Amino acid sequence: MQDVYLYDAIRSARTKAKDSGGLHSLTPPELLAQLYRHLEQRIQLQPHRVSEVILGCVTQQGEQAANIAKTSALHAGWPASVAGLTVNRFCSSSIDAIALAAMKVATGHSRCIVAGGIEMMSRVPLLADKARVFADPGYAVANQMLLMGSGADLIATRGDMSREAVDAVALRSQQRAAEAQAKGYFTSIVPITTDAGVVDTDECIRADMTAQRLAALPPAFAKLGEAYADKVQLAAYGELEQIRHVHTAGNSPAMCDAASVVVLGDAALGEQLGIAPRAKLVASATACGEPLEVLAGCIDASRTVLARAHVTTDDIQLFEIHEAFAATSIKVEREMGLEDKPVNVNGGVIALGHPMGATGAIMTGTLLDEMNRRDLELGLVAASGAAGSGSALILQRC
Repeated sequence: MQDVYLYDAIRSARTKAKDSGGLHSLTPPELLAQLYRHLEQRIQLQPHRVSEVILGCVTQQGEQAANIAKTSALHAGWPASVAGLTVNRFCSSSIDAIALAAMKVATGHSRCIVAGGIEMMSRVPLLADKARVFADPGYAVANQMLLMGSGADLIATRGDMSREAVDAVALRSQQRAAEAQAKGYFTSIVPITTDAGVVDTDECIRADMTAQRLAALPPAFAKLGEAYADKVQLAAYGELEQIRHVHTAGNSPAMCDAASVVVLGDAALGEQLGIAPRAKLVASATACGEPLEVLAGCIDASRTVLARAHVTTDDIQLFEIHEAFAATSIKVEREMGLEDKPVNVNGGVIALGHPMGATGAIMTGTLLDEMNRRDLELGLVAASGAAGSGSALILQRC
C-alpha cells in the first residue's frame, strides 16, 4: 500500500440557496469547471494526469443528475480519458469521495484523482428527487428513515438538551465564523466568476446574530413530529414521555450553494508537479449509528478512524466536525470528551452553510488551512449523514 497525499484543497464561497445567491446563475458543471481551472493554474495540474474525478452529490436530480463528476469534467474540456464517479452518502458524501480516491491511490489503481463535492441547492433544492423514504411517512417508517430535523430533536430529547443549550451552539458558530471571515482565515476559497461579478465571500454568516434573536424563532420540526415522527420515536424509546422540539431555522444548518475539490495522489505525483504535498491521509472510516437519531453517525465514524489510526482524541490537535444541527454538536462533544478540545474553531455549517454533497470536502480544506495557520500536525474531520451514517478522515500535515 502506498502513502496517499493531499496536494491542494480549494472551494467556492458558500452562497445563499436563493435566486439572489451569488452562485445561483451558474449551473453545477459551470461551477465545477472553474474549480478545475483553478487547480490547473495553482499547482500546474495537467488534466491528462487526472485518472478520475469522484464527487459527492446528495440530490442527483436535474442539472446534478447523470453523473455530475463525469459530465463536469467533459464540460471543463478535460480529456475523455478522465473517468467520473458520483457518490451519495448523504451529508458525508464528499468525505467518502475523498476516501474512495485515497483507496484507489493507495492500491496503485490511480496516481492522481480529483475528489470533492457539489450541491447547488438554489437550483436543485433539498428533496427535489422526491425519494419515497422522505415523502411517504409509512414507507419511511418501514425503512427506518426519518427526516433530519426529527433526528436532531430526538438527540436533544434523549440528551436532555434545553433550547438555550442548542441556541448557544448556534450563537458560538456564528460568532466564530464571523471572526474567521473578518480575519481572512478561509484561505481555501477561490474566486468564482459569474455574470454579476466575482464571488469569493461566504454569504450565510450572520455576524449580528444574538441570543435574543435565536430565542424568538419558532420550532421548525414540531408539525413533522406531530404528523408521524414523534410516535415512531416514542415507541422506540419507551422511557421518553414526549419529544422536545428545540431546533429552529437558527440552530439548524443553513442551505446553500457551493463546490469543493481536493487533489490526491502518490509521492510520485508531487515529483512530477514539482510541489510538496500539504498533508498525508492517515486513515479513513465509515460507520453507522442509530437510524432514528439520524444524525449521530459521525461519533461512530470518529471512534472507528481513531482506532484505525492507533491514536486517541488527545493526539488530535484540531477537529472539524459537522454541525448536523446543534444537538448533534453537543452529543459529539459530550460522548467523545471534546468539551475542552479545539472543535470547529472557525464556526460550522450552522453559520457557514451546508451544501450537502460538498460539505465534507469543504471541511477538509478548512481543517488544512487552520492546521497550517496554527502549525499543527494531526487533524480529524467527520460528518454525519441520514439514516445514522457517518464518515471521518485523519490528516497529518506535511
